[in-house]
Amino acid sequence: MTARTRRAAVLAALVVLAAAPLVLNDYRSATLARMLVFALTAASLDLLVGVTGLPSLGHGAYFGAGAYAAGWVALHVTHSAPVTLAAALAMGAVVAVVAGSVAVRARGVFFLMLTLSLGEIVEQLAQSWSSVTGGSDGLYGIPPPEIAGIALADTRSFAWYVLAVFVVGMAALRCIVGSPLGATLRGIRDNEARMRALGYRTYHYKLAAFVIAGAIAGLAGALFAGLQRVVSPGDLGFGSSGAMLMAVIIGGEATAWGPCLGAAIVVELRDVLGPSLGGHGNLLLGAVFVAVVFALPGGLARLRRVAG
Repeated sequence: MTARTRRAAVLAALVVLAAAPLVLNDYRSATLARMLVFALTAASLDLLVGVTGLPSLGHGAYFGAGAYAAGWVALHVTHSAPVTLAAALAMGAVVAVVAGSVAVRARGVFFLMLTLSLGEIVEQLAQSWSSVTGGSDGLYGIPPPEIAGIALADTRSFAWYVLAVFVVGMAALRCIVGSPLGATLRGIRDNEARMRALGYRTYHYKLAAFVIAGAIAGLAGALFAGLQRVVSPGDLGFGSSGAMLMAVIIGGEATAWGPCLGAAIVVELRDVLGPSLGGHGNLLLGAVFVAVVFALPGGLARLRRVAG
């Protein structure tokens, strides 16, 4: 596929996404917004997993921290969308700096377990810091964000708002992946020892990737808070982080749109079909995950290569 064809395909997809709220009902429009939120989060995780080679099980901590920050600001300071987004992005980055400064010193399974442990610590902090986070009840009654004094209260306008932030976030991630920083991160993924021998301070590059991924995840968390109007400690824990990693693997790591495809599948199976299957959406999702891992290890985004 040529670059021109890829650009045309991306533009066509964006046109379809922008037009979808005009024909979908409120429930499906909200589902579309949820898919876009989760897709942006999965894409940020792929910067660690696919590009840098750092499989993380604690990414929900940065997503949830951003959601809490945006919810708290909306409840106590201002409803302004730019302010809540900035607060969420900053909080995701701050939590990622603290966690990443410890985690990126480890490798392999030790890194995986460290990220899991750090995510659980952040979840427990949200549980216990009830004066700020609301404890086990979480933050609820979060007002919708406002742009130029206009509240994005209806589902259609909020879906367009989510789409706009999704496009900006994805564009930022693609620019980073295509930059010299992205090339360095891929070099670290492929052979970190050689990169160190060439004089690269790999710890700092990995920490930079960790912080960028955490900031984008926090941005997605702000969208989640505005969509759900409630944030709970469970949004920071392993259940959230595991679903994000599954989305990356199902869709295809280190691919442009694979994590987004995987995120859409996870939301559809777990949140949409799950209730109609008697609450067994996670069972179906697990079956799909196992099937993809064994039948197509590269993920669904690589089907075109297999077919070719």
